This record gives sequence, C-alpha cells and structure tokens, in this order.
Amino acid sequence: MDDSTSVLNKSYRTIWISDIHLGSYGCKAEYLLEFLKNLKCDTIYLVGDIVDGWRLKKKWYWPQAHNDVVQKLLRKARKGVNVVFIPGNHDEAARKYIGVNFGDIKIQKDAVHSTVDGKKFWVIHGDQFDGIMQHARWVAHLGDKGYSLLLKLNDIYNKIRNLFKLPYWSISKYVKLKVKKAVSFVTAFEIVMAREAKRRGYDGVVCGHIHKAELRTINGIIYANDGDWVESLTALAENHDGSLEILDYSKNFETLHLKKYDKKQLISSM
Repeated sequence: MDDSTSVLNKSYRTIWISDIHLGSYGCKAEYLLEFLKNLKCDTIYLVGDIVDGWRLKKKWYWPQAHNDVVQKLLRKARKGVNVVFIPGNHDEAARKYIGVNFGDIKIQKDAVHSTVDGKKFWVIHGDQFDGIMQHARWVAHLGDKGYSLLLKLNDIYNKIRNLFKLPYWSISKYVKLKVKKAVSFVTAFEIVMAREAKRRGYDGVVCGHIHKAELRTINGIIYANDGDWVESLTALAENHDGSLEILDYSKNFETLHLKKYDKKQLISSM
C-alpha cells in the first residue's frame, strides 16, 4: 500500500473521493476536473461533502467549473461507471433522498465495498463519529469560518507560487498538522472509525470528513481516508489486484499550472 502514485494513464477498479466542497471558494474544481478527465475506473464513491451547503446558505458561489464537476460525474455514470454518493455533514440535506437516484448516481447512507481480493470495507463520510459535530455543532460552524479564511489565504499564496512555477502547497494542511490539539483530534477520529468498523465485522473502513488522507492498519483494521479537494488534492484507489493506494494529485502534477480554464478540454473526454 503506497502513500502516493501517479494517476496518469492508469486504470483503477475503484476510486473514493470526498470533501470537494463545491460552492466554496476553497474548492479546487479545475484540478478535480483534470483528475476526472484522466481517470479510468469501474466505480466511484463520493464519500460526502461534495457540495458545501453550509457555505451556499451564507453566500451563493457557483462558478462554471463547479457545475462542470457535477456534469462530469453525471456523464461518467451515464457511460457505465458505478457512481455512489454518500452525503456528509456539509451536504446533509441530501440525506433526505437516501435510496433515490440522481441521474444515474445512487444516493446511499453508507456502503459496503468488497475488494477483488475479498476484503470488506465500510464506506461512510465519518461526521457521525465526530464528537464536536454530534454534541457541539456551533463549535464546528465557528471553526468553519476560520477555516474558510485560511483557505482564502491559501489560494492567494498558491497564486503567487504559481507565478514562480512552484508546486501547490497547502498552508491550512501545514497549520493543522502543527497544532497539537488538531493532531490529537485526527488520531482519535481514526481510532474511533477503525474500532467501529471492527465492531461491525468489516476488514476496514473508508471515510473522509477530516481532510487528511491516510492509509494504515489500526488494531488489525485497515483505516483509509481519501483526503479532500480543498487542501491535499487526494483520492483513494483500489487497483485491479485489490491493493489500495492514495493518489496525490498535488505531487503528480507539480508541473501543471492552470493558467487558463478551458471548459471544452476538461469536459469533453472521459
């Protein structure tokens, strides 16, 4: 199980993506479109927070690139890719439509995924096991405001880096990893998710929510977090032999600088 790998010209059995946050300023929709354009797989799990309903309630923000991400996913589903959407806390309104199909995309509360080598994974966003979300939602909303400001600073910083042909680098990710309490929260979340997966009889769990891609074994259970598309630009992949790996777009596309957003180029091919 590698930490990262190139995503170019490679086929996968399954892809997990979460925390895209369409409708927010921090969403890296253009990068995600380029990722989806090069992506070949049989199944895509959208593991929550695909649309940022919290942000859209405060101020409407929906540029063309965000709409094109939705269209791209719908097009993949129409062409035979099995696309499953599991809502998270930011798009929790979609939980009212569990069991309904949006186009050819299935909306589910959670999912059970069997890898080609026989392992069973529980797929869920993860906010249900976040103590702050369950017992102090006002704290989560307050933290969301500070986080949004940090993401805006992050965008400005990376535009400057882009002028000097430097690769993408996440300020918000760096800050979170350096804050002791944040690190403790992440570790606790990972342990809780692995424990719950074990209690339910699964070999592992795939989740999102905390914006930290990870792939490791905790007390005999495989914990896999697919990361996000506002900070780390990552996804989780199952290869055709059943092995799992984290795809790190920011590392594999260090030379890619999206100077101009070309809608036709990013949308036209699968």
